[in-house]
Amino acid sequence: MNILKFLESFANEDLMQSKGSRRDSFGQFGQLGKKLALAAVPFGLASLSTSAYAADISPTPSTPIGALQLALVLEYLEKEFYQKALDSGVIPASENGGRDLKVFQQISQHENSHVSFLIAGLGGTASANFVPKPTFDFTVGGAFSPFTDYPTFLALAQAFEDTGVRAYKGQAGNLISTPDLLTAALQIHSVEARHASEVRRLRGLKGWITGSERGAGMPAATQAVYDGEELTLQAGYNTAALFGAAAGSESYDEPLTTAQAVAIANLFIV
Repeated sequence: MNILKFLESFANEDLMQSKGSRRDSFGQFGQLGKKLALAAVPFGLASLSTSAYAADISPTPSTPIGALQLALVLEYLEKEFYQKALDSGVIPASENGGRDLKVFQQISQHENSHVSFLIAGLGGTASANFVPKPTFDFTVGGAFSPFTDYPTFLALAQAFEDTGVRAYKGQAGNLISTPDLLTAALQIHSVEARHASEVRRLRGLKGWITGSERGAGMPAATQAVYDGEELTLQAGYNTAALFGAAAGSESYDEPLTTAQAVAIANLFIV
């Protein structure tokens, strides 16, 4: 698909509100969650008590359940971040003719659905595999003011969405043994990719990452989100040799390992 058409498709409000395949996926995922719960091994993040979990989180095991647990933590983070932003009024209703507010209202709805989706996949809140929501501090001890300063909110939104895209890709290998779950997770991944592209465009950037550049106005603390994106070797082919280093790196998002994703999330967990 032409990249410009892809980006415009996210900006199209009718398409953003389309329920098609996402509704089908959510409907089927509840049953899949029940089956997974029967076969799941209750360890990883779910083995931590609520009080212990309120501190830094630890890497999840390299299993389908572990992949879901990590994804749920990241989705909790995004859900709360966008809800707090909408509640605070930091997103100006007049920006770009009101388009910014509509975009983040829609993104917030997506994140709410993702959390419900993943909880169902873990067997529900009563399951031993369920992960409770951590306590988040989006100011990082007062270093940021995302709910009073719109540019700061946009910068952190970019960092969170870019992290989500790379983290989901990093968990794909842990889901291969469960094809239905892999398909469902990749559908969420595609939604996160549209989020990431749109947030970057709202900040006046390209809709994709170039090299390991975090982009203008991004706090230095977010560099971990972009480290490793400069790689251009894909399936034995050097895309830099074919397209040049910049275009070669832009062609693919590099996966984040579980440990890398956890380290980024821990910056915002009390």
